[in-house]
Amino acid sequence: MYKIISDSACDLSKEYVEKNDITVVPFSVSFDQEHYLKDSIDITRDEFYTRLVNENVFPKSSLPSVEEYMNTFLEYVKQDIPVICLTISLVLSGSYNSARTAADLIKEDYPDAKIAVFDSKQNTATQALLVNEIVRMKNDGLNFEQAVEKTEKLIPTAIIFFTVGSLDYLRIGGRIGKLASIATGKLGIKPIILLKNGELGLGGIGRSRAKLKKAVLDTVNKHFTDNNLSKDDYNFNVGWGYDKEEGAEFLKDTESTLGVKCLDELNVDIGMTTAVHTGPYPIGVGIIQKYETLK
Repeated sequence: MYKIISDSACDLSKEYVEKNDITVVPFSVSFDQEHYLKDSIDITRDEFYTRLVNENVFPKSSLPSVEEYMNTFLEYVKQDIPVICLTISLVLSGSYNSARTAADLIKEDYPDAKIAVFDSKQNTATQALLVNEIVRMKNDGLNFEQAVEKTEKLIPTAIIFFTVGSLDYLRIGGRIGKLASIATGKLGIKPIILLKNGELGLGGIGRSRAKLKKAVLDTVNKHFTDNNLSKDDYNFNVGWGYDKEEGAEFLKDTESTLGVKCLDELNVDIGMTTAVHTGPYPIGVGIIQKYETLK
């Protein structure tokens, strides 16, 4: 019916990707700014985090090239299979520009090709949730045009609420700007960060890790209360970094505090594309509206 493609910032598991026939276009990461390793091909998540924690380095990521997207799209265009492609938020990376350029170039030779490229305006856990909504639409029989229309409406409903273990990576990467200066105005203060519709915002501040995680969940609850939203209309997941035990505990806390059931297949080990900017200890909650509840 149509092919679903995402860059590797979605952090979906190999099992989920294979089960749902999703093609992932990888980012690359470098520890020396000379040699680049493809995400989950040349280096695993665990290998990446081990180096991040044990070596005094600030790795860099490299986005997929136009050529990589062209080669991926052409495989399906030549079979007259429509393509829906999701990329990490443009505010975080130029992956969308590479994919968009690739689609435009292909249409010069294949003017009837159906390629819908979306800036997800999200990252990691919420990008995974958005991919999952398209999978659900496909499984429920929605055609390409219907899925494209609903994806456009879904993107603004997705938010990730998260915190980090250290602001050093965000500061060096220049990804958080004013939020970093706000949060570091007092010794030991760290932010609760929101990524919504492509914009990074400050959801609160705190000191201890435990209080920050609680504040993340309180911020999620407040979002639903303040906007008079029903949690029944949304899907939830959590994402964590190097500390898997902390992630498992946070998942339990999330479900009990929010009174929801997170989607097991969509709870993500936050990958290297995100961790180069957050460091090894990001943790947070993703939400997205269920496509069938859109008005």
